[in-house]
Amino acid sequence: MIKDEIRQFITEKFLFNSDDPPDDDVSLLEMNIVDSVGILEIVSFLESHFQIKVEDEELTAANLDSINKITSFIEKKRG
Repeated sequence: MIKDEIRQFITEKFLFNSDDPPDDDVSLLEMNIVDSVGILEIVSFLESHFQIKVEDEELTAANLDSINKITSFIEKKRG
């Protein structure tokens, strides 16, 4: 469910509702799907939609560079 919501947000916001969303492990940065401003938009979505707080030190590719990484990050934050 979390993964589906993230995929939908990325597809709507950055791929303009493309019928071909990125694979869950694809690097959003390397594939130029998002840039640094896009990461901030993703963080804003995560904080408002999932009621989590993303700290500055958590703004890393390890947490935010793919649908799978974002999903794992949210699951860890929620406990």
